[in-house]
Amino acid sequence: MSAESTTPVTRATATEADDARWLARTIELAVENVAAGGGPFGALIVRDGELVAEGQNRVTANLDPTAHAEVTAIRAACQVVGDFSLAGATLYTSCEPCPLCLSASLWARVDRVVYAADRHDAARGGFDDLEFYELFRRDRSTWDLPVVAARPDDASAPFEAWLAHDHRTDY
Repeated sequence: MSAESTTPVTRATATEADDARWLARTIELAVENVAAGGGPFGALIVRDGELVAEGQNRVTANLDPTAHAEVTAIRAACQVVGDFSLAGATLYTSCEPCPLCLSASLWARVDRVVYAADRHDAARGGFDDLEFYELFRRDRSTWDLPVVAARPDDASAPFEAWLAHDHRTDY
């Protein structure tokens, strides 16, 4: 967490009963979302035993491939707490986070992630989570999506500007 962040760093602690209670809610959110025409995913953020925010998969509803339940819960929680850091919080989710959601969890600095279904359940449901996890294990040269570095002379200019900026917010 940055020195300028206003969120105190605490270790998220919960009992198995707490985990079960919050996971039950994520499953409810996921099932409700399916009934409303969305994807079968629900998530929430808890800090100090209190619900901070909930999220449901909004990919098809919002035409946004990044609007996964975990990401929507993280976005909402950050707005509630007024900080981009969710240190001290737990992300509960109805399914094991895909690589996108796991990365969002790392960027948000949550203390822990607790999930119900796993990547194999998601694959059985027709989702790419398992395939993406397997893709990241392979050498990039074998991917169907080329990821190519093209370094112009000024490639590092944005980072030089960042480092020279006196009032940047480190994260």
